Order: sequence, then structure tokens, then C-alpha cells
Amino acid sequence: MNPLEIFQLLKTDVLLTYKKQHPYFEGTWKTFTSQDILNLIDLIENKTNQRVSEKWIYTHLKPEDNPKLPRKDMLDILSQLVGYSGWDEYLFKNKKESIKENKSIKRKPKTGIWVVLGIILIGIATYFFYQFRTESKTIIIKDAFTNKKIESDEIRATVLEDEREKPIEIVNSEIKISKGKTKILLKSPYYKEKTIVVDKDSQSDIVLQPDDYAMMLKAFMKSDIKDWQTRKVQLQKILAEDVEVIIILKDELGSEYFNKQEFSEKLIVPSASLKKMRLIDIQHNGKNEINFVRIIQE
Repeated sequence: MNPLEIFQLLKTDVLLTYKKQHPYFEGTWKTFTSQDILNLIDLIENKTNQRVSEKWIYTHLKPEDNPKLPRKDMLDILSQLVGYSGWDEYLFKNKKESIKENKSIKRKPKTGIWVVLGIILIGIATYFFYQFRTESKTIIIKDAFTNKKIESDEIRATVLEDEREKPIEIVNSEIKISKGKTKILLKSPYYKEKTIVVDKDSQSDIVLQPDDYAMMLKAFMKSDIKDWQTRKVQLQKILAEDVEVIIILKDELGSEYFNKQEFSEKLIVPSASLKKMRLIDIQHNGKNEINFVRIIQE
């Protein structure tokens, strides 16, 4: 096996690792959605303390075939995610595996299939257990300033168990959990991240603090503000000079990359296409400037 063929094995192992953390996912890299990519980025960061960009995943993991090998530092990150010290160890051990008899090589995928099938069945059982459990508590998620419900599509909620995150469905800005003590992580591009522990005695409302700069970007994209000069001044203040902006195109057509100047020019003049964009991730640097934005085109 050459290094490029072994990289294909690494992609398979990364996908299996993702499925262990998200047992409801039954697809392949081809069916990997923008939400799956966000989940994978979070998983890599939690496991390796390093970050992989969405653009990199689209370029190197989504394609069925790769014309060339990615940079070694990125291969090191993926190798660490699947349990190795780095790419060198992964490459060495899989080269040794490729020398073994064909029967041994063929048995390995079968074992992997049964493991994945078992994980999927456990995940389905867990899902129905939590969905239909009679004892439950309803939590309403609200804006700390307006005290109004936050739109369901603007929040992601997960239950934290044994350092793993299990997604929870949010319906009408509400989540239902068992009455036992539950640790919940709430994330939103428009609100500050919050982790809470909920039990039967907890209040029924959870309030999230708005991210002021994210709210400004939302206003720029959704409102009909005509004063482009004011927008330009405000954007200059809240956007870092090295800001990276990724816009995910609809119909799985890929994504586009913008720097500060390009993104600012796009936001200055209101347009119909701008109103169809939704912010799904935002990050700040040490100066509280926005240095990363991810947007989806609807």
C-alpha cells in the first residue's frame, strides 16, 4: 500500500470514530452534511485540542478519491483522533497490515461492520428510550434581555455524558429531558455558549446571553438598513483584519471563502441573496473581534 491508499483507510477510520460519537449517523463521506462537518470539527477539537477548517474537510475528506496526500500536520491531527500518536505511526502500522495474508485483511472490514451495526442499534435503542421515557422535564430556552423564546434553528443542544456529546432535539424552543440530573451544553452563533446541570428541581427557563457582534451581523444580513457608510464603520470595528468567512452554498454545491474586505463589501449593500444567509458559527480573538464566521445559504 502506498501513502495515498493508507490515507483512504484513515478517512474510513475517521468516519468510524465519528459514528461512535454520533451513532444516529449512518451515511458516508458523500452524504456528510454541513451539520455533520460542524460536529466533526468539534470532535477533533475536543479530542486533539487542534482545529481543522471546514474548507479543509470539504477539500480532503468529502471527495471519494484524493489526487494527492494532504499536509503531514493535518494527517497527524486525524491520526491522533483515531487513536495514534501521529501519521508516522498510522502509516507504519498499516503498511505492516498490508503485508499480512489476504484473509486477515478481508476479516477486518467484516468486524468493523458488525461493530458499527452494534453501535447503530445501541444508538437507536438509546434514542427511543429518551424519546418515550414517561418521566421528563421541559426546559424553555429564552433570550436573557428580551425574555422571549429563542428560535429552535438558532440553537444546538447536547447532553454531556462521559465526555461525549449526544444531540437533543429542540422543538418550539423547548427541550425535554429525564427528571434525573442531566448536564446540557447549549451552543448558538448568536448567543454565548452555556453549560448547565438540570434536575427535577431546576427552573423551567434557561436564559442565554446574546453575542452583541453576532447580533449585529444578523441585523446586517436580515434588515433593510440603507446607511452603507455606517455599516462600513461598524464592520471595520467588529471584524478582525485576518477574519475568515466561509459561506456554505445550498444544494451541496460546496463553499466560498471571503476575507475581511470581500465580506464587508457583501454586507454593506442589502440584497435578497444576503437575507437568505444564516449565521451558524462565529468565533472571537483575544480582542473580542470576530476572526471566524461560518454562514449557510438557504
